[in-house]
Amino acid sequence: MASIRKLPSGKWQARYRPVPGGRQYSKTTRRKVDAERWLTEQTAAVVTGQFVEPKAGGIAFKAYADDWRAKQVHAASTRDHVETMLRRHVYPTFGERPLSSILPSDVQAWVRRLEDDLAPATIGVCHAIVSSVFKAAIRDRRVVANPCTGTRLPRIPTTEVVPPTTEQVRALTVAMPDELRALVTFAAGTGVRQGEAFGLTVDRLDFLRRTVRVDRQLVTVANQAPFLAPPKTSASVRTIPLPQAVVDALAAHLAAFPAEPEGFVFTLRGEPIRRSAFGHVWRPAVAAAGLPTGTTFHALRHYYVSLLIAAGEDVVTVQRRVGHKSATTTLDTYGHMFGTDADERTRDAVDRAFGGATEEPMRNAEGGGTRTRRSDEV
Repeated sequence: MASIRKLPSGKWQARYRPVPGGRQYSKTTRRKVDAERWLTEQTAAVVTGQFVEPKAGGIAFKAYADDWRAKQVHAASTRDHVETMLRRHVYPTFGERPLSSILPSDVQAWVRRLEDDLAPATIGVCHAIVSSVFKAAIRDRRVVANPCTGTRLPRIPTTEVVPPTTEQVRALTVAMPDELRALVTFAAGTGVRQGEAFGLTVDRLDFLRRTVRVDRQLVTVANQAPFLAPPKTSASVRTIPLPQAVVDALAAHLAAFPAEPEGFVFTLRGEPIRRSAFGHVWRPAVAAAGLPTGTTFHALRHYYVSLLIAAGEDVVTVQRRVGHKSATTTLDTYGHMFGTDADERTRDAVDRAFGGATEEPMRNAEGGGTRTRRSDEV
């Protein structure tokens, strides 16, 4: 129901009731045409299902985001990460603001401030989380539009993966504590992710067939005991062949640090390895080995892939070994390594083709002269 009336003051009041028997909304304007325009907009929003109660967006961003976060089907590590990003980088700016008060210009200004302290990739993650919250708010009819739409984010620099050398991996192995030296060899020789390595149990090793089954990872989140969970994606579930060097290192490790059949192969002072505690061991070892500051455990995964590519393995094989969801992911990350010898192979291919051809004079029918004819011409 909608109507327009002229008030005694000479102004015009537009009124409408979105739902029969429901609350009535109104707006007063100086001109009748403005009242008609507003009424048309509200009527169209109701008809198209885009109507939002004027006070629905009055809830504070933090209150709505906390409720949204509690309802998401996230892995435990993802839940922990989202909570951390919101608490550290979003709530200080938007936490107490009503949802409907946050404008695109506010989001853009927030992103600009984050540039002073955070890397472009981290800013992108924070922005994506905030955008997800507003998308949910739109579905809940809390707000009309997503203020994150159209935000200009800092460009993430593209850098090629540079794996460590074999000498650096060896130096890192020596620099690690005795109980974790085989961990470096295992990761460098299988390309497993950090959580997959930490979650390795004895029963996943098959020394007879020289394979390891990767179907779990160790998850560590704040205020909880470490626990095993499925790996990153379904493609991450895989069986990896174990090189003899890795088999020998694992056998020696288990002889020195025995574990039950379902016990963890690698522990830190007898306990499951927490990422935070591991960092205090890893960083000094990286420095002692002469590796660049900031080198992460993931560098061992890069090293493994570089060995496979240097050995001539195809993209699909590499994808399956490291558990990528698709070959596209593998190429996006390691494509530059596949092309290392491409120039030389191109030269060799052409040289072989020309080198194997015989030449003989052949009359050029058009010009009356001669040209060289290869024996494989038809």
